Amino acid sequence: MLLSMTGFGHSSLDRDGIHVATEIKSVNNRYLKLSVRLPDAIARFESDIERVVRARVSRGSVQLSIRVRLPAGQSEHMIDQDVLTAYQHQLRAITSGDMSSAVPPTMGELLQLPGVIVDSEFPEDLVNALWPVVESAINESLDHFHDFREREGESMRVDLDRQCEVIETELITVGAEAPQTIQEYRDKIIERVRRLIGDASVSIGENDVIREVALFADRCDINEEMTRLRSHIDQFRRLLNGAQSQGRKLEFIGQEMFREINTIGSKANSVPIAHSVVEMKAAIERIREVLQNVE
Repeated sequence: MLLSMTGFGHSSLDRDGIHVATEIKSVNNRYLKLSVRLPDAIARFESDIERVVRARVSRGSVQLSIRVRLPAGQSEHMIDQDVLTAYQHQLRAITSGDMSSAVPPTMGELLQLPGVIVDSEFPEDLVNALWPVVESAINESLDHFHDFREREGESMRVDLDRQCEVIETELITVGAEAPQTIQEYRDKIIERVRRLIGDASVSIGENDVIREVALFADRCDINEEMTRLRSHIDQFRRLLNGAQSQGRKLEFIGQEMFREINTIGSKANSVPIAHSVVEMKAAIERIREVLQNVE
């Protein structure tokens, strides 16, 4: 099962007068980068929130936003009446003197003064009651998030499997062409020597041709590379269809597949094989592109 690093999930939960809305979204990233936006009322639970998310997400740049509405009669902020009264006394003292004609400030302007609005201190039982609701809302949004990423991952799995089929098909062509390349080289050697010696009374020994062809065959032998490439494809497919999404391991195997294909291209002295190598490299490039977004 593959999981996409791009996903979205949300939830809205009401319980005991507490309303919690969560939204989670992510894009691809080499590692897990988590950003959490939450109100001050649940700031103490930030480490718990990160623990819940990290337990279910291993890679990607993840943004989690949490909104909380408290029961009636509770608010995250309150008016400090002592500070407000002190401001009012100072203003009355000022306006009773030389500035008696000044327009008194409105209540809205007074509320904007420093220290008038302060954070509320919630009862401990209310704060403790928030976490179960927040945790449930986060897990619900993570469920939606997982479903989204699983659907995206399935389409990527199909694409990656298709690219493996392309490589396997071209590998069959390479395997069929490789012996023919050696035979063609042997025929060229014989023809070239015959042209060079012409009518001279010199004969070419069969052993000399065999030795030269054997050296060429050894330099161009790609059987080991083809065997390793098939093994890498099998391992790639096992991870592709495994129970967990293992994007990093798939990336490493893709790199090894590219190395084998590159070696085949450099050793095989054949135009048809070169064409097959180009097609296999294009498939590897597509695999790399897709894996950039796999968890």
